[in-house]
Amino acid sequence: MWILFAFGSALFAGLTTILAKCGVRRTDSTVATAIRTIIVLAFSWGMVFLTGAQSGLGAVEGRTLAYLLLSGLATGASWLCYFKALQLGDVNKVTPVDKSSTVLTILLAFVLLREPVSVYKALGVLCVGAGVCLMIETKAGEARGASGPWLPFALGSALFASLTAILGKLGVAGVDSNLASAIRTGVVLVMAWAMVFLTGKTAALKAVPKSELGFICLSGLATGASWLCYYRALQDGPASVVVPIDKLSVLVTVAFSALFFHERLSRRGALGLALLTGGTLIMLRG
Repeated sequence: MWILFAFGSALFAGLTTILAKCGVRRTDSTVATAIRTIIVLAFSWGMVFLTGAQSGLGAVEGRTLAYLLLSGLATGASWLCYFKALQLGDVNKVTPVDKSSTVLTILLAFVLLREPVSVYKALGVLCVGAGVCLMIETKAGEARGASGPWLPFALGSALFASLTAILGKLGVAGVDSNLASAIRTGVVLVMAWAMVFLTGKTAALKAVPKSELGFICLSGLATGASWLCYYRALQDGPASVVVPIDKLSVLVTVAFSALFFHERLSRRGALGLALLTGGTLIMLRG
């Protein structure tokens, strides 16, 4: 069952990227992140009360809470980097870089969580790594001369996403996954709005176009659904398998970016996407 939740996470994560890209065309990325986090928080706590998980709040141990808080901080950092990268670069440029977190997550899961790395998983890691490198190289080359340093932000998003997965795995041990998602979303909300005030972008709140506000809110709903699926999958399944499945959201993203933004992959980029997808499927056997 956890595999189904992992694939559900990938689907909604892919939709999140497309909706978010539509919402940051003229809206500041930090402001957009803060607004959408409100939606995610409401969605998360709504699921907590619908499932009756709030009764377990008092039983959350201090160590578990610490992991959830750290996971929330890593998530907030990843979001801020990711949406800034989306604002500066094309979806097909940013997404492959973000998905490079898969390789780092598997390595961290092996070192920190003692999750075994089978032959299939190792082969899958090589394929995913090669695929991501092909897509990064192709898109980075195209990005030369483009305005805005999107690549550093995309790399930062990948790094923090890896830390999010590991800390999230540690934080959902013995805690209802819905409750865990709601707690860490609260941390992200505080962090996102702190960044809005610290960077002096409160005035930008009034300048958000209504059309983009709708996309931002929809991306928040998609994120909430993705998180609920993701942490439900992490609770029962190994992080080294759940995370790669979640990264298959790149397929959804590439398909919709071609449909709505008319972005096209080159042959080399398509080969990289095939390797990334094939490597992920290989890892499922391990």
